[in-house]
Amino acid sequence: MSGFPEFEVIPAVDVQDGEVVQLVGGERGTGKRYGDPVEAADRWIEAGAETLHLVDLDGAFEGERVNADAIESVVRSVPDAVGLQLGGGIRTAEGARELLDMGLDRVILGTAAVETPEIVAEIDESHPGSVVVSLDAKGGEVVVSGWTEGTGLDPAEAATRYEELGAGAILFTNVDVEGQLAGIDREAVESVVDAVDVPVIASGGVATVEDAAALKGAGAAAVVVGTALYEGRFTLREAQAAADDV
Repeated sequence: MSGFPEFEVIPAVDVQDGEVVQLVGGERGTGKRYGDPVEAADRWIEAGAETLHLVDLDGAFEGERVNADAIESVVRSVPDAVGLQLGGGIRTAEGARELLDMGLDRVILGTAAVETPEIVAEIDESHPGSVVVSLDAKGGEVVVSGWTEGTGLDPAEAATRYEELGAGAILFTNVDVEGQLAGIDREAVESVVDAVDVPVIASGGVATVEDAAALKGAGAAAVVVGTALYEGRFTLREAQAAADDV
């Protein structure tokens, strides 16, 4: 399940210390809390979400899954018809397979994919199309370890490399605008979209329904939205409707 038949607006459920949190610019400690992850997931499903984007934020920083219990509670509570993708702290092929067998549709690999690229092919072998490689860009280069370490990799070049290794999709996050409600960087998204044939999921900076529509126009297959939805800037249905009009 790697594709998105139609453009989707995907709510983010980022978990830190067992609660939903939205960080600003990927900086630890900047988060605003939004309560229980299961309640947030239920709310977005009621609002029309077809997919949920789960992130273990502590896992992303610590390099191991920290909020496993909270995440698993969400997985158990979500109807089968709703797609689930999870990132943060997934470092081994074995760990990724366990999550996929538990009921996740896609696993998101960032640091692990950069440090051991062959992990993508390993997981794809047993669970085709299920690996989303997360390319987080800061200042035009891919960053890892919870956005703290630069790699020198160009996002578009990196996307091409991971597509060849079997990535079913690319999650492209512009950390420079993450959580700031400051708008998107359309050109950065377009450069990644143009580099690959697999779906590109865009994330970071969405402040208005027009931003969501612009990302569809840039060729993204889906957009992940966090802060703007939690802060009530627009509803999920409003964003989806704006994108559908493009």
